[in-house]
Amino acid sequence: MRDGKTGHAPALAEVVERVLGAELPVGLRAWDGSEAGPSGGPRVVLRSRRALRRLLWNPDELGLARAYVSGDLDVEGDLTTGLRRFWGLAGAGGARRRLSVPDRVSLLRTAARLGVLGPRPRPPVEEARLAGGLHTRRRDRAAIAHHYDLGNEFYELLLDPTMAYSCAYWPDGEPGYDLADAQRDKLELICRKLALRPGTRLLDVGCGWGSLLLHAARHHGVRATGVTLSSRQHAHVSRRIDELGLRDTVDVRLRDYREIPDEPFDAVASVEMGEHVGEENYPVYASTLHRLLRPGGRLLLQQMSRGSTAPGGGAFIESYVAPDMTMRPLSRTLTHLEHAGLEIRDVHALREHYVRTVREWAATLERRWDEVVALVGEGRARVWRLYLAGGALAFEDNRMGVDQILSVRPTTDGASGMPWDRGDVPAADRVASEG
Repeated sequence: MRDGKTGHAPALAEVVERVLGAELPVGLRAWDGSEAGPSGGPRVVLRSRRALRRLLWNPDELGLARAYVSGDLDVEGDLTTGLRRFWGLAGAGGARRRLSVPDRVSLLRTAARLGVLGPRPRPPVEEARLAGGLHTRRRDRAAIAHHYDLGNEFYELLLDPTMAYSCAYWPDGEPGYDLADAQRDKLELICRKLALRPGTRLLDVGCGWGSLLLHAARHHGVRATGVTLSSRQHAHVSRRIDELGLRDTVDVRLRDYREIPDEPFDAVASVEMGEHVGEENYPVYASTLHRLLRPGGRLLLQQMSRGSTAPGGGAFIESYVAPDMTMRPLSRTLTHLEHAGLEIRDVHALREHYVRTVREWAATLERRWDEVVALVGEGRARVWRLYLAGGALAFEDNRMGVDQILSVRPTTDGASGMPWDRGDVPAADRVASEG
């Protein structure tokens, strides 16, 4: 190992610090074994010149993601801590420094001296490659398949037994609560807000692996219909319906939300599916949900949000995790719903709950790393390690949020159809907004 004063690492550290406009926040080890930067905490390991070549061609989040997913770049120590230190620089304005022309010339000279210059490396095979017009039905199916058809076995390893792949709900003061408890409480919270009771007709748009459908049917006696674009999810839910003897009360359909026929439901839920419909199509999505509700019926949306920066989640998420995803500020979603004719009744922020949820998934991924790699390959496992580490930080730093939005389709006589309008729900049992 070099002594930290000679070799490639010190020259690279100087380059990185010039780009960041600040001292290197993590340690650095180059392919020749030399090191630079802080000795404590996470260390970035450049396993070959190709890692830097990827960054020269894409000097941004996408270049870093390609280097990490391919294994050309690795991180020793806690990945989350490393990401937090870099995000801290960005928040302080350090990572936003614009390079001058002389700086760029100097960087290219350094790259040439280190033998980094060369043709653009091929992207990792895990990167999504979609064709066709944005949010056409064919492209939406391909985008959903890229993320959700990874394999039911993989999600069974990662998620709790209900296969709920969305923000859980962790009540205050509940000792010993695990992820399964919190997901159960999230499902029950949704059912309570929708005022489900025996015989209620429930539609779940983007039903995932059926956690809400099955919970509502088993514990509230509803007649439930689920819709998904994922063939793997459809197969899983169909199997679970048969295993639980719910074929008479629950059905699941493999179709686009735009293909749901007119058959008014008493309640409609859509849990973290609205992120996939796109900004231009969101008015169609909102009006479809309105159309499928009977007058007086309730809609519960659980949906992620973020500001105007990287509304798709950033280059990494859009390329490797959820292609064509769109997140918008909460206020814009509420406007879409109101324009569709829905009346907003409650907004419940769950951002802090997602921090804990994602960290539970990340801990499971690390604990079962060898099983995950055997199922989906190391590249895909590295995608998920980076996705979960970055996702938890995004919610922790309030760069992303998630909310449950309760709305109603008003009746022609002006009544909302909410149970307290009928006087049959005690005030203490009404759901109040939480910050």
